[in-house]
Amino acid sequence: MEVCRVFVAGKILLVFLTVIFGFAECRNFTIDYANNTFAKDGIPFRYVSGSIHYQRIHPDYWQDRLMKIRASGLNAIQTYVPWNVHEVAPDQYNFTGWSDLPRFLSLANEQGLVVLLRLGPYICGEWEFGGFPAWLPTLKKNMILRSSDPTYLDRVDKWFTVLLTTVKPFLYENGGPVVMVQIENEYGSYFTCDSNYMHFLYNKVRLILGNNIVVYTTDGDGDGYLKCGTIKEAYATVDFGITFNPENAFKPQRDHEPKGPLVNSEFYTGWLDHWGSSHSTTKITDVAKSLDMLLNYGANVNMYMFEGGTNFGFMNGANGPSLQPVPTSYDYDAPLNESGDATEKFYAVRDIVSKYLVLPPGPVPPDTLKGNYGQTNMVFVSTIQDALSTLCPEGPINSIYPLSMEEVQHYYGFILYRYKLKTSVQNGLLETDGVRDRGYVMVDQLPMGILNRNIVTKVNVTGSPLQYLDILVENQGRIGYSSSINNNTKGIISNVTLNGEVLTGWEIYPIHFEYIVAVSKSLLRSRPKVSGNLKTPSIYKGKINIIDAPDEPRDTFLDMRPWVKGQAFVNNFNLGRYWPLEGPQVTLYVPAPELKKAGDNELFLFELENSPCDNSDSCSVTFTDTPYINAPPHPKKTFKQ
Repeated sequence: MEVCRVFVAGKILLVFLTVIFGFAECRNFTIDYANNTFAKDGIPFRYVSGSIHYQRIHPDYWQDRLMKIRASGLNAIQTYVPWNVHEVAPDQYNFTGWSDLPRFLSLANEQGLVVLLRLGPYICGEWEFGGFPAWLPTLKKNMILRSSDPTYLDRVDKWFTVLLTTVKPFLYENGGPVVMVQIENEYGSYFTCDSNYMHFLYNKVRLILGNNIVVYTTDGDGDGYLKCGTIKEAYATVDFGITFNPENAFKPQRDHEPKGPLVNSEFYTGWLDHWGSSHSTTKITDVAKSLDMLLNYGANVNMYMFEGGTNFGFMNGANGPSLQPVPTSYDYDAPLNESGDATEKFYAVRDIVSKYLVLPPGPVPPDTLKGNYGQTNMVFVSTIQDALSTLCPEGPINSIYPLSMEEVQHYYGFILYRYKLKTSVQNGLLETDGVRDRGYVMVDQLPMGILNRNIVTKVNVTGSPLQYLDILVENQGRIGYSSSINNNTKGIISNVTLNGEVLTGWEIYPIHFEYIVAVSKSLLRSRPKVSGNLKTPSIYKGKINIIDAPDEPRDTFLDMRPWVKGQAFVNNFNLGRYWPLEGPQVTLYVPAPELKKAGDNELFLFELENSPCDNSDSCSVTFTDTPYINAPPHPKKTFKQ
């Protein structure tokens, strides 16, 4: 008797097929080494795939994006599983809403797309901390991530048990879309080179997912990367961008996998951005020509990214070791842009794919409608200090010395450190090299200057006895690449001195912006104080002018000029960071599902440095139907310290 599993409406049904029929039509996906290909249900199969990250796209738009990917001719998608959005605190797991991986996999299955699932536990992807939960390193001092460190492995073991059990019903053999799972990510680029760790991950996958699923690794296309990034039990793949010499690009993979399908797991359609740099673009003609050559060579290709999406909230990552934060936009110059619209690159890729795979019938789904809502007038609500009772309802944490964000279990966004001056100080030298990453120094709410990680470590301050010295610290995103991931502590991580004397006796206020709407319900407080080019970090609000029409609201873009730097919220949804003066990103993408019908929408801005509200005729922002994420780098003169 043969047993097959059929996936129907979220449940597994066992279908027993007797030998009366002579065979059982069981689903399987394997590597055919003899013919250098994959085989799907016994038939040679070559995938042309696109990367799409569910955590970077509004869940209401998952189906739209997957339909567009299928309409492009692709037959597969690849996605990361970011640990930190699923285990938000130890043993507290979330697979709902933005984290509803089962729903995302089901939608892919409905579109006939097979899934290449990158399990991690490390993913990189320019995502906050490379996908690791920020609480993870707090479990043990000097923990070495991505190694056989026992404390680290214990948490990975628990997480993988939950994740793999969740994924198992969605395996291809069970009627789902998942045909391959990747362990770790570009491990050969990391210093530990720990094969015991890689075998631990592999064995855990086999224990729960069984022996039929294809397990693979991905590394850069160099023998040095594959030396430490692979184990013989898992199939080795490589990643590389535009090439016009496929044979040479695939040589490292062939050195490690003499037989089997050629796979480029990350064929780069564009590239990432950093604040203060030019927007990255890749020529459409080069992408199309190289893709054509790779497919003609017989390769399996995953395009990274096919849609980049958005680092909403505080979830942008950073590169290191010198901190390079990634903007809110993760557009990536991909075939589908940040808001999911099909670009010229999309149609160029579609034309190439059509030479090798049959395009599905019907047109490409239309782009979402965009709203041009014009100006939203903003009003001052409160300085950060006057809002502390609302944004930190638990009250301050008292400590002799500053504590890091991790030590007070407040992992993202902002935290305020307060010290009460004991004596008068005139142009005193405040100094610390421990600000991670940007610290706004104030005395009695008057700005004194900005401490900038490893760049500006000294600020002159003036104040009187009993006045508050405040340092508001912004965590700009944890490094998600290189050995620097093991040094990702945020907040103030060392002592602060004033004229050489260590300051002791701090009040520490974790800032909870989930309460920002409540701040706006109170009466106006004292106005921001101004010092040079800096104002007291403050909250502003305005009502968005949504048109009352059947097809409203629509996707829109928030143009933050001439504001300087801060965080934007629509209703109670954290859109992400803005910093138009630094660039290249100027507008923030606002997905329509986070907007209500006319009259009910509010915008909140937490401006850190300087608003236009007191020194111009306008205190407003603009909602436009056109994104602007490719502004030239600013010469950095106006606000340079």
